[in-house]
Amino acid sequence: MGTPTSDSDLFDRAERYLPGAGLGGYSLPEDVRFVFSRGAGPRVWDPGDREYIDYVCGAGALILGHAHPAVVAAAQAATANGMHVFGVLNETAIALAERLVADIPCAEKVIFATTGSEATAYAMRLARAFTGRDRIMKFEGAYHGNHDYALVSTFPTAIGNYPQGQADTGGQPSATRDTMLVAPYNDAATAARLVKEHGHEIAAIIVEPVQRIIPAEREFLAALRRLCDENGIVLIFDEVVTGFRLAYGGAQAWFDVLPDLAAFGKVVGGSGPLSCVAGRADVLDLADPAKKGDADYAYVNGTLHGNPVASAATLATLDTLSEPGTHERLNAFADTFCAEAQKVLDSNGIPAIAQNTGSLWQILFMDRTPRNHADVMASDMAAMRRLDLELLKRGQYVLPGVRRFVSCVHTDTEMEETLRALDGACKAFG
Repeated sequence: MGTPTSDSDLFDRAERYLPGAGLGGYSLPEDVRFVFSRGAGPRVWDPGDREYIDYVCGAGALILGHAHPAVVAAAQAATANGMHVFGVLNETAIALAERLVADIPCAEKVIFATTGSEATAYAMRLARAFTGRDRIMKFEGAYHGNHDYALVSTFPTAIGNYPQGQADTGGQPSATRDTMLVAPYNDAATAARLVKEHGHEIAAIIVEPVQRIIPAEREFLAALRRLCDENGIVLIFDEVVTGFRLAYGGAQAWFDVLPDLAAFGKVVGGSGPLSCVAGRADVLDLADPAKKGDADYAYVNGTLHGNPVASAATLATLDTLSEPGTHERLNAFADTFCAEAQKVLDSNGIPAIAQNTGSLWQILFMDRTPRNHADVMASDMAAMRRLDLELLKRGQYVLPGVRRFVSCVHTDTEMEETLRALDGACKAFG
């Protein structure tokens, strides 16, 4: 499937003005790349009206699909009252803060930010301010955003010499890398050893309860909770992806383990420019502007924090998600979808698994659910990418080699179309 003529001028312009003709860290090969023109429900279209079933779902933000009527109506109404205000409170942000504290298990208070990356950066800063310590433990292969403290051993090319981390980007100061300790995921024993060796330096342990497509083992999260309690360390859940997606209360409700702080974005934001850190009041109160000048004051500020339009979109999203049975239906759909996809893979002799945790899913060229990043690195990632490219050619919007999602508006119609496309992709792959 070549690039349609209607896209050609757009790509020419993009290549002239945008590095790599992209908007971030992803770009598609020329024979499958396209330009988004519009979206509705679980589907997107390019300027030539070519149609795709969307499994990227705005990197997980679009749990209600594109242009959900309730979200659109809420955002339009908020926009009519003014898109932005700075320096004072707005009514909608206050209402959203109240709702989030009521609905997030660990939340006593919240602070607003704009992106998931900001939320994890603020959570780390708050933990450092609260404990008076500098170092953060993270897990190999975990993505916690685009800031310098997060981009350590996120995309390692070799398994690490724990706890030494690898820098993931040029322009990263070595000092930020050196404040991070890296451990293997789902390995409570190694985490405990590192805490024993470095606990007096560690401000926080930050963890994704589902790391990319790797589910945490509940005992692993419970062990981290105990380690933090015993050593005065702040436990941070990165729920930017899992928050209000894995379950209505997020992964902390799914696994029944409470962090001290949790970073939310994507679904929190209503797919707009808003995120938050939720958690213990005694930690979050360090961001109180009245504390400016105090040694433990944690600076939090941003032009779009608590944006009223995104707050309204989030409230509308939460209203819909909180309807009885919503997550049960969403997760059951994903379970069935992956079970049927596995049948297609098996019937075509493709040595891969259709792996999901709730509504997060991916096809992995391995024979079991991965426990850590080393397992994923040992899989046939080149084959995974080849199959994903074949899916793209057949109208399935996936990012090759990247976890994807189903939304509340994917239906049996989309499932059937995708299974046919997967069968065709398997035959072309073989």
